[in-house]
Amino acid sequence: MTAAKLPEECQTKDDVRAEIDRIDQALLALFAERHQYVTRMAQIKTDPHEAYDKARIESIIEKQRERALGLDLDEDQAELIWRTLIDWNINYEKGIIVARRRSQ
Repeated sequence: MTAAKLPEECQTKDDVRAEIDRIDQALLALFAERHQYVTRMAQIKTDPHEAYDKARIESIIEKQRERALGLDLDEDQAELIWRTLIDWNINYEKGIIVARRRSQ
């Protein structure tokens, strides 16, 4: 594996694409790790309504917006990404909880 290049070290579009691909691979690995915890949470929760916690969601969104600003990222885009991720996780958790309750 080649060493990562800083953005200013990239001289060609292929250099930039290679770094984006490297980062995408790392992001996917982190999403997979995160998904394991979401799965565990779904195993712990007992009611499908527990998957949606508005206060918790808004707290997470606010935290991510602040973090995005601190990283000089667009906070609206960060919010969109996290709301999408949270929505997927809610639906996933509900599915696991409902399926488990049906099989009991």
